[in-house]
Amino acid sequence: MGGGGSVKTIEMAGRTYIPAVAGWETVVNQLATAPSVALALGSVAGIGAARVATAHYSVIVKDTAQMMIAGPALVDWASQGDVSKEELGASKIHTRNGAIDDEAATEHEAFDMAKKFLSYMPENVDQLPTRHSCDDPQNRREDFLMQAVPKDPRKVYKMRPVIEAVMDKGSFFEIGRKWGRSIITGLARLDGVPVAVFAEDPMIYGGAWTSDSCRKLIRHCDLASTFHLPLVHLVDCPGFLIGKQSEENATIRYGAQALAAFGQASVPFCSVVVRKAFGVAGAANTKPGNHHFRFAWPSGDWGSLPIEGGIEVAYKAELAESDDYDGDLAKIKERLNRVRSPFRSAEYFEIEEIIDPRDTRPNLCRWANLAYGALKPVPASFTYRP
Repeated sequence: MGGGGSVKTIEMAGRTYIPAVAGWETVVNQLATAPSVALALGSVAGIGAARVATAHYSVIVKDTAQMMIAGPALVDWASQGDVSKEELGASKIHTRNGAIDDEAATEHEAFDMAKKFLSYMPENVDQLPTRHSCDDPQNRREDFLMQAVPKDPRKVYKMRPVIEAVMDKGSFFEIGRKWGRSIITGLARLDGVPVAVFAEDPMIYGGAWTSDSCRKLIRHCDLASTFHLPLVHLVDCPGFLIGKQSEENATIRYGAQALAAFGQASVPFCSVVVRKAFGVAGAANTKPGNHHFRFAWPSGDWGSLPIEGGIEVAYKAELAESDDYDGDLAKIKERLNRVRSPFRSAEYFEIEEIIDPRDTRPNLCRWANLAYGALKPVPASFTYRP
């Protein structure tokens, strides 16, 4: 448990004081030096809450722990309502707004989650993450991947089974499942090599990047770069989420920051374009570099805009003069569909290689071995921010 300040300290000290957080610079500097985990096991407020939020990974215990800037008495004094600690800072609040990464049912589970997180990390930035022995064959091929993506581009599917199928069995450790939900982030292993994974979730907004999911991705890319974890992206990105609410949430600002964090990440990167890659956000499928690889499935579909959504804008003038709007629109769709095959892109070297989905794990494992050999235990070029 941890609390904020108290007016009793004024009487005890015999004077008032200007607020200061002794040692805070040490806490902040440590973020660029060694992995930091914070567990909220009871009620935490003020500096205690700030300490939980200033960690690479944080967990709160459901029902028994709360986190808040100030407790109920101070909130009531400030005329902000008569509320309980649970209403102010329950796990269901902070694991959904991104203030805390994950929720545990018990203290024991919280410590287990902390241990699991740390098992992927080096002891500090001057070391590489430990490669574990692996009895999961590199060349394991999962047949279900052939049917994982629906042929109808409007239908959704579950991305997590795809992630689990291509990573070492049982190694995927998801982080932040309850917030920024259109992007899945986590840690895993490929042939024993620890990696940081992210993938769009087609079940949430079709995988479109929201302001919250962009914030989550920023933290994830920074974590990978700080602790020398190669990045893997399983791509099914229709772009940034559009609409009035998305604009009000400053999605483009956080989206630009996410792309900056991705671009600044100094670790090897590999992407597998599973289905969609559209717009500015869709560009997070590649970056220049000797150890950055990219593959695509035959289900790949990409461009500046989805064909279905961009036709009536691009061909507005032509359709305005049409005597048979629906008929001419159908003809345009047919023309475009004839050239949208990913194999045509491959013929023009727009994509390096289109692979059998079952070969995803073998390709990723080969890349991971190259990536691990290229890692250097040197501090990142920028300081990690919570």
